Amino acid sequence: MNLVLATSGGTSLDAILREAGVAVSSTVSIEDLKNLDRFAAADVLILDTRGLEGLPAEAALLKRRHANLGILLIVAALDPRMMLEAMRAGVTEVIVDDPASAADLRLAVERLAGQFVPHVSGEVIAFVGAKGGVGTTTMAANVATALAADHKAPVALVDLHITSYGDAALQLGVEPKFSVADALENVTRLDEAYLDGVVERTAQGVDVLASPDQPAAHRPDQQRVKTLLQCLADQYRWVILDVPHGDVSLFEALDPLSALMLVVTQDVPAVRLATRLARRLQQQFNRNRLGIVINKFDSGLDIGAEDVQKAIGLSLACQVPIDSKRAIFAANAGKPVVGDSGSRMTPVLKQLAGKFTAATKPETKSAAGAKGIVRLAGLF
Repeated sequence: MNLVLATSGGTSLDAILREAGVAVSSTVSIEDLKNLDRFAAADVLILDTRGLEGLPAEAALLKRRHANLGILLIVAALDPRMMLEAMRAGVTEVIVDDPASAADLRLAVERLAGQFVPHVSGEVIAFVGAKGGVGTTTMAANVATALAADHKAPVALVDLHITSYGDAALQLGVEPKFSVADALENVTRLDEAYLDGVVERTAQGVDVLASPDQPAAHRPDQQRVKTLLQCLADQYRWVILDVPHGDVSLFEALDPLSALMLVVTQDVPAVRLATRLARRLQQQFNRNRLGIVINKFDSGLDIGAEDVQKAIGLSLACQVPIDSKRAIFAANAGKPVVGDSGSRMTPVLKQLAGKFTAATKPETKSAAGAKGIVRLAGLF
């Protein structure tokens, strides 16, 4: 068992740990909690808050990033405010130093060590357009709807247009009271109950986390976005992202990410911008996680599918045929076109959603406390 002790430095648990027979793998300072990735291999964290005025904010972030991490809190006295913060952060064991006994400490650690169960993380699939107007939001909303309809699993659609206007919610016929900006402002409170309060449930069975009514003046903090995505992946089988093409810095925050679809149309500006964007994406993501979606496809145009694929240099996921009349009618009605059996777009969109489910393979680690992670093994 990998047990980490975090302390402010003004207190010591050495004596009681020795008496309890608890072996500490490493000792860190409270400041080290900010490095969330450092605790990826930890099974139990003993957080000594004696001498601190409150619970470190990083405790909640750690629990969101590493869902199977057990946290044992050592406190000087029972403070109702801190206890509420601890419960919201996911802390399940608290020992009051009045003084603490070695037996209590040993039992708490044993309970945490034995609580681990295989954890399944959902798939996070992003759609980003080469430029505005190529139908990125339409692709994201329809794939989310197809996944929810065919697999009866929880699906979240997240509109990441935070500094610009997004309309993913309108495509599903809802006008949410809350937005993704509210979730990002409250990352330390993110749990199942809080998410239930900020998402908008739709008739299609998709939970929408909409863009704000008024765009933010500043780009979102990348770590907050990562924390939100991890929390969503812990709660939903599928998390579909509608990513704005103009915010390249946002790509750095797409973690975890299972697949990214680059949406393009058959015109020179779109293909040229998609080619540049593809080079940028390949610097960060493996090629087998990336694919091209040609939207509004028309076989009669002079730029064909092979030309688009050759120019961009990524594998072609699908060609969604142009069906402007039905697509506009669906958008105006707030009903994704994938629900229209008469549209030429419908079977292709369902096939695209099927590619994501077919590519899923379970990989369960045998180490104690490790996550049983489900990840896309590669789309192409």
